[in-house]
Amino acid sequence: MRHALIFAAGLGERMRPLTNHTPKPLLLARGKPLIVWHLEKLAALDVRYVVINTSHLAEQFPEALGDGSQWGLRIRYAYEGAVPLETGGGMLNALPLLGPEPFIVINGDVWTDADFAALPAEPAGLAHLLMVDNPSHHPQGDFALDEHGKLHDAGDQRLTYSGIGVYRRELLNGWQAVVGQPDSTDDKHPRFKLAPLLRAAMQRDEVSGSHHRGEWTDVGSPERLAALNA
Repeated sequence: MRHALIFAAGLGERMRPLTNHTPKPLLLARGKPLIVWHLEKLAALDVRYVVINTSHLAEQFPEALGDGSQWGLRIRYAYEGAVPLETGGGMLNALPLLGPEPFIVINGDVWTDADFAALPAEPAGLAHLLMVDNPSHHPQGDFALDEHGKLHDAGDQRLTYSGIGVYRRELLNGWQAVVGQPDSTDDKHPRFKLAPLLRAAMQRDEVSGSHHRGEWTDVGSPERLAALNA
């Protein structure tokens, strides 16, 4: 995996007022911006090319991170416009900057001690998702992980998607047939979520997963950020 995509385009509405002047992935967590934790791990994994999706306060990312050379990375920025394109639209928008091989995808607003080296370089199907125990704010979880390492939309042992995974670009093939009419009037920049595509791939047994039992925080509120820093 030589390439990675970091989702950093969100408006951070639940984090206000902290995100009024700072994008959520640039908020400090345990002494450094959230996104820097990811960049350091990617560099240690020998990933060399990182695409960062931006929208809200987009100009702050190149100001803070530059071209990535300080980590031995090459960073490219994929601007989504004034309104973020959601995860599916954001990934589609970034595909021209990503190579043909599988790539790591990371939500820029999570913090974890997970070892990215444990992720498969080649997912068995179209995607491999890192799952975590359900946090108190999301007790119902997202997907069920079976004993064979396959993920399903339905099941008893449900876990929460960590926002970290390995994807093949082919997951987006035929996205319109699954998503339908996107939430956008701009044909060049459709806005849609990735989850329906993942669920459709799960029905074909094409999504695997693994369970990370260590630390993980979805930094979705000022309180969660304060708890992480404490």
